[in-house]
Amino acid sequence: MSLQRFWFLAVLTGLAGSGVLQVSGIRIYTSGNVEAVNGTDVRLKCTFQSSAQINPSLVVVSWTFRPLAGGQEISLFHYQQQPYPPLEGIFRKKILWAGDLMGGDASIIIREVKLTYNGTYICQVKNPPDVHGPVGEIQLRVVLTASFSDLLILAVAIGSTIGCIVLLLVISLCCRRCRKRQRLEGNEESPCKERKDPAACHPSSVFHLYLLDTSIEVDTSDRMISDPSTKDSRFSEDKGPSWDDDDGSDDSD
Repeated sequence: MSLQRFWFLAVLTGLAGSGVLQVSGIRIYTSGNVEAVNGTDVRLKCTFQSSAQINPSLVVVSWTFRPLAGGQEISLFHYQQQPYPPLEGIFRKKILWAGDLMGGDASIIIREVKLTYNGTYICQVKNPPDVHGPVGEIQLRVVLTASFSDLLILAVAIGSTIGCIVLLLVISLCCRRCRKRQRLEGNEESPCKERKDPAACHPSSVFHLYLLDTSIEVDTSDRMISDPSTKDSRFSEDKGPSWDDDDGSDDSD
């Protein structure tokens, strides 16, 4: 009988270790190591999962701080139905609530971090009856300037944004020029299409035809240029051809 009990306990231990059986307890997740530039704001992210239904009126969130140089932990922030920031100490008026209990978020924001803020920040959440579980820790490192990788990422982001803006401006300018050229070509072709006379689009052709149809007569006796005429002078408009030369020959006979 003792052997059966031993195997039963061994099976339960194996199932619990494999995760098949979940032990009641709250689970907390943090961002681990965080780096912030001196004088800037930083968000300390802390999320949680509870096996019990979340009741905002019962959830308790506690943040504590342990200095990098060591020493006693100090209470940093407390939340129970409403936020309770510190009223004294180095974090006075520096802590803001940035969480959402129904979304499983217990994060805070530290404003204008200082070099003295280097250390470990501990996040603890209780959701009765789920009050047991590990705490979350964040190592904050405050630096004077941003690291090279952060500057590189920032430069790439700014360069990409500027490049996209320039590309959009070039595309817009090209489209405007194309539309303007199409309108000009349409205005040049429209008069020729509307009129049936092809000479209307080419006045030089009309002037050339006019010169071909106009004749100029020169009188060799007095070297004067007569008026232009489009008809032969030997013909009259009403009587037909003139025979003055022939009449003269008859009178001589």
